[in-house]
Amino acid sequence: MTAVDRIFINPGCSISSSELSFSFSRSSGPGGQNVNKVNTRVTLSFDVSNSPCLNDRQKAMIRRRLATRINKNGVLRIAADSSRTQQGNREEVVRRFADLLRRALHEQRPRKKTKVSRGAKERRLSTKKNRGRLKKMRSRKVSSQD
Repeated sequence: MTAVDRIFINPGCSISSSELSFSFSRSSGPGGQNVNKVNTRVTLSFDVSNSPCLNDRQKAMIRRRLATRINKNGVLRIAADSSRTQQGNREEVVRRFADLLRRALHEQRPRKKTKVSRGAKERRLSTKKNRGRLKKMRSRKVSSQD
């Protein structure tokens, strides 16, 4: 495991690194002859359904927002093969995992309805009128009397 015992997601949530499982396979990325010999591709698996670090509301949010990445058993899988080293891909996949959960658990603030001010309406209409006048002046025929 990495030196980090917990992965910080947001102030109300952090995931224990013991909940993550890693599997390794051969990568199709850069590396020359190394690609055919070394298992550098890293796949992270995280069981969302059975995680003790998440409450039911957080689990539901993750399942809803990351539905395309979670399988039928409730396991989230993320893979990385951009680096030539297993350690580099492992760090990359953990970073992606934290970012994904951070975005999935982010609460959107409700939008407040606002009214456009009278001054803003008047400015918009006056710029439209000025633009119309300018275009009208361009289209007028100029007589060629010299």
